[in-house]
Amino acid sequence: MNWLTLDSPKGVEDIIARSKERPQLVFKHSTRCSISHMAKSRLERGPVSADIDYHYLDLLQFRPLSNQIAEIFQVHHESPQILLIRNGECIYEESHNGIDPQEIISQGV
Repeated sequence: MNWLTLDSPKGVEDIIARSKERPQLVFKHSTRCSISHMAKSRLERGPVSADIDYHYLDLLQFRPLSNQIAEIFQVHHESPQILLIRNGECIYEESHNGIDPQEIISQGV
């Protein structure tokens, strides 16, 4: 999996802009959480869509950015959490054990 690092408000703006061309996935990851590590591993071992850009946000380093994302897309903050963005809107979000690579692909088409 080719993670694109998300580490700035400009990066969020870019995701919104790019989502008008192709779906963008944001994975909010806590490096201290075993469930988050399990979800990340499941994403990296599962099927990946070449039609989706995958972004990685380190929650411990960029918590204010995570809060900004929750506010922009009107979702409750969770960790781990994925948000699938299309046309500037969150069309799918899931957290914890509900994170399923196959479901992401089916939502992204």
